[in-house]
Amino acid sequence: MDTITSKEMKSLELNSEYFGVSRLQLMENAGRSIAEEISSRFNPGKTEIVIFCGLGGNGGDGFAAARHLINKGFKVKVIVAGRIREVKDEAAKKNLEALENLKNFKDSIEIFEVYDSSLIPEKVKADVIIDALLGIGLKGAPRPPILQLVKKINELKTFKIAVDIPTGIDSETGEVLGEAVKANLTITFHKAKPGLLKASEYAGEIIVKDIGLPKRFELLAGPGDVKLVTRTRPFNAHKGDFGRLLIIGGSETYTGAPALVALAALRTGVDLAYIAAPEKTAYIIPSYSPNLITIKLKGIHLNPENIPVLRKAIQQSTAIVIGPGLGLDAETALAVKEVIRIIEDLEKPLLLDADGLKAFAKEKRKLNTPAVLTPHAGEFKLLSGKETSKNLSEKAEAVKEIASQLNATVLLKGPVDVISNGKRIKFNFTGNPGMTVGGTGDILSGIVGGLLAQGFSPFEAAVAGAFVNGAAGDFVLKEKGYHMTPTDLLNWIPKIFNDPMCHLRIKGA
Repeated sequence: MDTITSKEMKSLELNSEYFGVSRLQLMENAGRSIAEEISSRFNPGKTEIVIFCGLGGNGGDGFAAARHLINKGFKVKVIVAGRIREVKDEAAKKNLEALENLKNFKDSIEIFEVYDSSLIPEKVKADVIIDALLGIGLKGAPRPPILQLVKKINELKTFKIAVDIPTGIDSETGEVLGEAVKANLTITFHKAKPGLLKASEYAGEIIVKDIGLPKRFELLAGPGDVKLVTRTRPFNAHKGDFGRLLIIGGSETYTGAPALVALAALRTGVDLAYIAAPEKTAYIIPSYSPNLITIKLKGIHLNPENIPVLRKAIQQSTAIVIGPGLGLDAETALAVKEVIRIIEDLEKPLLLDADGLKAFAKEKRKLNTPAVLTPHAGEFKLLSGKETSKNLSEKAEAVKEIASQLNATVLLKGPVDVISNGKRIKFNFTGNPGMTVGGTGDILSGIVGGLLAQGFSPFEAAVAGAFVNGAAGDFVLKEKGYHMTPTDLLNWIPKIFNDPMCHLRIKGA
């Protein structure tokens, strides 16, 4: 049975809304599918149903199911775990409003508020109980009054149906968090959640229902992928808690590339971004911005004599970017080879771009540390020995193949970015032809590198980074047309992280 984690499901639902299928539509379909499954098992004229609803999306599924069950002739009561006015989820609120408008009709529906455990009805008459209290968002043991409602459900000697996952079960691990509903049947949506398969004693029979969420949406990068790489910053956070990124790059010819990487990384929320560059270059870089910190390396280009200094810097970093503006000197290639081995020994996340990729392509071996490679078509040919196909499916398979061979996530840049970790594939459609200007690839490396430094997986960082970089370029296009520079993208990066759905305002423009 295919599974999807709760994080992935929430991300997919947000992406679904971005691509045109709203959460309200998904909730409507979930409610209908619950009602259809019940009507296939029970006689409407002889079956009383009580639905226990929470205040979030799971409760919204229960509210939608109640309306469909009433339409099919079932007698329905709804018990809300809290005050009705406390329902904040917009889709759930709309379904609850529809139910409340039915209360004026005789024998239509009864709705009870249980905001205190003392308000739980002593006697609950029902042939079927539906648990729509918490769903997949549960992170700790249920609290009152939900805890008491869970106990009440388990006391009742009747057929119990859980919506998505029984309340009290961790949707990832299957762990019982305090006390959990023991269901006879669990109706879950789109795909099963991993915890269901590990908690069969509580889930009972498991049925997966289609709610109109196209499986192809799982292949598309969107705002949900940005949400996956968004961390809450606690009040007592300290410098370094959100990562230290080391950028190894720059040369006599290219001083701006590593600066762009560092500035973009800082916009993702990483705490510190250091640039290790040849001495003369390192003195120039801070002139671009006072936000830039440099480590000065002896010599006119990266060379093996710099290894001791770099080793110390790598040890103090949480991720490393190698390549922007580095140059292709023979000594530089030797140094890159040694630096990669140090990073592997220390198991630090690594991003290889530009000249770093070209140096690595000479040995192109399996990497033994979490890694992202960001080639354009020419660099991809160096890595794989193959031209990129114009057919998107064939291109994706080629990216997946080389990612598997190199044990890395590969982000192939292009009109449509293709991202694969050798198992999964995603496509990113943000971005525009104005982004062919030099330096936008450095912005991308900074975003992805910043996310790696904050502890996100290479695949998550690459997918989110591709979306954010392209979306920033789309906003600049709207402002300036095809007259953009890479620094124009910088101010849009935090805006997209703060509101990933904001790109909807210009999508298709």
